[in-house]
Amino acid sequence: MPLITLDDLKDMLTKAGGEGADVPSLDGDAVDTPFTDLGYDSLAMLEVTSMVELAYDISLEDDAAQTAATPREMLDLVNGLLNAAA
Repeated sequence: MPLITLDDLKDMLTKAGGEGADVPSLDGDAVDTPFTDLGYDSLAMLEVTSMVELAYDISLEDDAAQTAATPREMLDLVNGLLNAAA
């Protein structure tokens, strides 16, 4: 099963941010910046977790958006589940 990449997550964040949203580049240290500091509220993160579940056929805990507070933590969480399912 393919792992989620930073580019995959960027695409989902772009969609969750809404049309015309200013999506951060997530380059460099931004992968360790909390989603809230990047401008994503809890509703946007719920949408991202739903997109991840549908795209990768996995189930995330209800509090996944709070557990994975940064892009790197979200990638680690999702890829850990994908590796465990392989």
